[in-house]
Amino acid sequence: MKLKISALSVLTALAMMLTGCVSATPGESAPDSSSAADTSAADSITPDESAAGTAESSAADTDTTSEDDMTLSEKTFAANEENVKLIGRTGEYDGIRWLGLSASGVEFTFTGTSASFTLVGDSMYSNPEKTPRFAVYINGERTIDDIVDAPEKTVEVFKADEAAETTVKFLKISEAQESTMGIKSINVTSVGGLTPTAEKALRIEFIGDSITCGYGVDDPDRDHHFKTTTEDATKAYAFKTAMALDADYSLVSYSGNGIVSGYTDNGKKQTSQLVPDVYDKVGKSWGNWNEFNIQDLDWDFSKFQPQYVVINLGTNDASYTGSDKERVIEYADGYTEFLKAVREKNPDAHIVCALGVMGASLYKNGVERAVKQYTEQTGDTNVSTLLMTQQDGNTNGWAADWHPTEASQDIAAAEMTEYLKSLING
Repeated sequence: MKLKISALSVLTALAMMLTGCVSATPGESAPDSSSAADTSAADSITPDESAAGTAESSAADTDTTSEDDMTLSEKTFAANEENVKLIGRTGEYDGIRWLGLSASGVEFTFTGTSASFTLVGDSMYSNPEKTPRFAVYINGERTIDDIVDAPEKTVEVFKADEAAETTVKFLKISEAQESTMGIKSINVTSVGGLTPTAEKALRIEFIGDSITCGYGVDDPDRDHHFKTTTEDATKAYAFKTAMALDADYSLVSYSGNGIVSGYTDNGKKQTSQLVPDVYDKVGKSWGNWNEFNIQDLDWDFSKFQPQYVVINLGTNDASYTGSDKERVIEYADGYTEFLKAVREKNPDAHIVCALGVMGASLYKNGVERAVKQYTEQTGDTNVSTLLMTQQDGNTNGWAADWHPTEASQDIAAAEMTEYLKSLING
């Protein structure tokens, strides 16, 4: 910015020099609008009372904060905590805000005429079944549903003829395991800059599998298989519950994952897809970006301390345990240990252990047994169980690979919402 100097200021300064008066030290050039508010009249005030009028005039002439704040300008911002509200678990690497987990993202308000995101895709961007899917909401309305199908992609999310106060929410709606994406920059034409939206009073963490991810919810054919383009976490029970309760949330969910075994079609234990192994990470994915993988980032649990943690794991473990008593006990024992790990990271949260949307074979002898063992071993009673209604595909249809449709997810969301309300209200 150019410093404005009035003729009066120049004449006054010359008069002071001629009379031998001590003048104020000229201030440095005014900073840009991001720091202009730090410039005060005190920068131009002389200690000499007789020069008070001169200093006042000089301060007025050099203070361009108001004018600059009212001027539209194009600026680029990083997706960091200073500029945006971070939603769910996200991580920063090489100046890029990485989004992996379902419904993770950013949110901010600004006053301006345009906004765009520069995005990067990991190594899965070229795979039509794995490319990350995202959604953009403007003032609460979903306006964009798109994919990151290039190494770098710029997406305009807002355009207006006149400056308007606008809230922008950007969410990755496919899961972490299959692919990740990054926000390289946020570009706006605005008055001022970005302001993070306010944090909510209620915080909930959901730990789950494909049900929580919204696997196949946009594909009404049960014989179809996984694609990120038919997965939408915003149509799953966890996200819907958080919205119903006006809560901030974190979804730690991976399709096919379990506690002691991931999904298996041959009865053999599958140990490459276990949630406990990556619970302390920002995420995990088959994809990578320039040799970076999101599981390289440890999660800082202090950034999100929920009042409630919902665990919904066991559907995939059941493909391994079947009705084998020893394997069921193995699941219960593994669940008990996972509860201890969750409690360590969330010391004050009430933990809800839920199961049932895609079958409840492990509920009584698995989930309930685990909770009983956990309370006996630790003395911690701030934990409960919830048997959820199994989906009725004959009535509500089937999504890909026999997963819940949005109608079935709505039923699950209503159950979970009412249960959490009962806990909240005591």
